[in-house]
Amino acid sequence: MIERDLYLSKLISAKGNGFPKIITGIRRCGKSYLLKEIFKKHLLETGVLEKNIIVIELDDLKNVKYRNPIELDKYIRERCEEGVMNYVFIDELQLVTPIVNPIYTNGKYVLAKKGDKDIITFVEVVLGLSREKHIDVYASGSNSKMLSSDVITEFRDKATNISISPLSFEEFSKYKGNASSDVVFEYMRFGGMPLAVLKTGEEKKEYLKGLFQTTYFKDILEHNGLRKSEALDSLCNIISEEIGQLFNSSKIANTYQSVVKSKIDKETVEQYINYFVDAFIIKEAKRFDVKGNSEIGALRKYYFIDNGLRNARLNFAYEDEGQMIENMVYNELIYNGYTVNVGAFEKLTSDKDGKSIRKHYEIDFIAKKGSKKYYIQVCSDMSSLEAKEREIRPFLELRDSFQKIVVINRPLEETMDANGFITIGISDFLLRFIK
Repeated sequence: MIERDLYLSKLISAKGNGFPKIITGIRRCGKSYLLKEIFKKHLLETGVLEKNIIVIELDDLKNVKYRNPIELDKYIRERCEEGVMNYVFIDELQLVTPIVNPIYTNGKYVLAKKGDKDIITFVEVVLGLSREKHIDVYASGSNSKMLSSDVITEFRDKATNISISPLSFEEFSKYKGNASSDVVFEYMRFGGMPLAVLKTGEEKKEYLKGLFQTTYFKDILEHNGLRKSEALDSLCNIISEEIGQLFNSSKIANTYQSVVKSKIDKETVEQYINYFVDAFIIKEAKRFDVKGNSEIGALRKYYFIDNGLRNARLNFAYEDEGQMIENMVYNELIYNGYTVNVGAFEKLTSDKDGKSIRKHYEIDFIAKKGSKKYYIQVCSDMSSLEAKEREIRPFLELRDSFQKIVVINRPLEETMDANGFITIGISDFLLRFIK
């Protein structure tokens, strides 16, 4: 069993809190497995009886009747025993079909059409069940109807949203039993999509490449009423190639035009990027003024939720080690509860003629968690003096007390130089330092 201890702890903390627990995340990242295998095992080990764990899989044809929200509600209430807590797992929640309130259709079940009022959806079912003191509801879903913004809109502040990602490096290395350089490279290359982790060699590649066309793009097209995927496909490739680069919609539109030889307006670019974010494919890191302590400009960095998915977009032919390690560090910081921004600042200095000039400096990440705050530079190698000077130059220009760290893709023990800057290997940084 692949362990997902962080997410299990979140489910345990939310258990019995009076709100439904909605499990979201990119397709195929293990949402159903988390509920039906890992969390169910925990409940049984803590004394919950099997009969008080009600699991309904709506993608199973034997349960097709319960895609009707009223029938689903009725079935669950009949199964739940009074006087004890019942744990209800609804898998593939998005398959519940909205219907018009039967009061207005002479008791008949009529599928709701766009614009119909007084309809009944899975939201009413989940919220209604969760109001019962003897029912604790957990629901997971995939498909375009369970994208991030829609879940937030549908349930607002009436549910606990637990968002999960593919396996983190911590989970992956634990499953592999070590954190050797080979394990680091395997994770950097193929990522942590659970089914990909269980496959070998070429099977991993084909599985990851297939996810985009057969699943992710299909969902985005369906949800947003798009007919074609060419522009979507090209923009995804551009973002894949430019991981760690500062972008805005205008810059991406210009890159698109130079690569595809076709125009696309910046509004469409921004819209498509939001589609990727909503589908949990990429995440956005905003630019932050280190000295002004505020967000600045429209430039952003974008990172894939999983390195394997990013590399699959490029047919595993553009495996830039620096980009892969940067994407990896970003994801692991988010996994460990840090707020992550891109650092930027200016400094007034003089040129050789004594003329005042402004110099711009960038820091890969500013990571904050409680009282912790780190400035982080990420690089694949720092063996040359030139590379070292390049990475620490922004640190030398800052005069604050926050810890400054250079993370490199080497099995290096943590060291501190005369300036107080830490240099640390990737495994040690991810598995120990940021905990």
